[in-house]
Amino acid sequence: MMYRLCALLMLLLSCRLVLAETSVPASAATPVTATPAAAPLAPPPADKPDVSDTPTDEETHHPVVDRIVAVVNTHIITQSELDERTAMITSQLRRQGVQLPDQAILVHQILEKMIMDEVQLQYAYDAGIKVDDTQLDQAMARLAEQNKLTLSGFKEEVEKEGLTWTKFREEIRNEIILSQVREREVENRIFVSDNEVNEELAKEKNQGNSTPDEYDLAHILVTVPENSPPSVIKERQKKIQEAMNQLDKGMPFSQAAAAYSESPDALTGGDLGWRPSTRLPSLFVEAASKLKPGEHSEILRSPNGFHIIQVINRRTPNAIANVNQYHVRQILVRITPETNPKDAQAKIVGLSGRIQGGEDFAKLATLNSEDESRNRGGDLGWISEGSTLPQFEKVIKTLKPGEVSQPFETPMGWHLVQLIEVRQASDSEDGKKMAARQGLRARKADEAYEEWVRQLRDQAFVDIRLDDH
Repeated sequence: MMYRLCALLMLLLSCRLVLAETSVPASAATPVTATPAAAPLAPPPADKPDVSDTPTDEETHHPVVDRIVAVVNTHIITQSELDERTAMITSQLRRQGVQLPDQAILVHQILEKMIMDEVQLQYAYDAGIKVDDTQLDQAMARLAEQNKLTLSGFKEEVEKEGLTWTKFREEIRNEIILSQVREREVENRIFVSDNEVNEELAKEKNQGNSTPDEYDLAHILVTVPENSPPSVIKERQKKIQEAMNQLDKGMPFSQAAAAYSESPDALTGGDLGWRPSTRLPSLFVEAASKLKPGEHSEILRSPNGFHIIQVINRRTPNAIANVNQYHVRQILVRITPETNPKDAQAKIVGLSGRIQGGEDFAKLATLNSEDESRNRGGDLGWISEGSTLPQFEKVIKTLKPGEVSQPFETPMGWHLVQLIEVRQASDSEDGKKMAARQGLRARKADEAYEEWVRQLRDQAFVDIRLDDH
């Protein structure tokens, strides 16, 4: 039981929790135009005073109870928040058996993680992405169920770890928001063309792989901002070389990652987990293919920085299973720069009401859908798993044959979808295409997300006030 909870807490600290079944898709929020993270925000929450209103020692002539360690746009991060997060992460790293880096380095890594989360949360606030208490209650109930606990039992286990229930709930709320931000701003914009899939399959065939290998990898990343001058590149190269020197001296890879990596997974020892080669950059696959389990690569250079990877293990998975395919119709109301989003939403809601009132879906699609499928009564044909937008696929998977969805939004616009039939494709070629498409989409999403967050960080006003900074 405690092992499961510890695993949950590490997941909370290291990455976005996947709570798809309990979180509301970003499209459920009222559509608004998001502003850059560096733009002024609405007044910050009461428990995080605006930095301009915080008195200094000179102004009060009293000891400072909780000093500011960083300013992120108009919000602050306090010493007590940093200490709390540091204690939590230190405890979990020790439970994992990860050797801790120097305390000052670890604190800087944790503070940078808090800053990266803060700029995303501020972006979400501006974009109108929220998680209300009802949605949060559902998420907490699901987490308790996953840990095979009642809600009260789950609360007791959380508090045994030294966390207050209120604080833990707010951490989960933030994780759901960050997951929705990634889905809305990154994943729903990823498109994989048929040509890309065919190229990936041809590459695998040329390499003699009927089924692509999977790798359990760890990773150290030192970022290099776009258009950096030579002096910055030299400084960044020096940092990755320091990490390599420590590895050559025998430092465990997880410790080096926690000390030097600038990737979101740094505080879990750089662990990327199992990934098919299709989900990894070609640079990583080429290096990993030459390594034995336990070995690490030389320094690798990519457009976003310097890397060192370690192969923890590798495997060749079993043959690909049958693929689910869905025969669907849709009505699409597009949103363009000239479109009033409220008008588009009102139109799709009106069409939904007419279908519920008994009107024929295909006829309404012919008259109203704003895509080429209108010529076929909205018929999109058979769609394989992994071949469409994640949010679109998520909706059709919830439908029974003959059922019509509620209106939902994707980057393409507002949709109504009718599921006609479901089947399993036994053709292994479909399975290979599905696996290749999913891997390519995941790889693109990972790369796009890292770049998007880096740009948010670059746009933000950040003032770090640690004594040793």
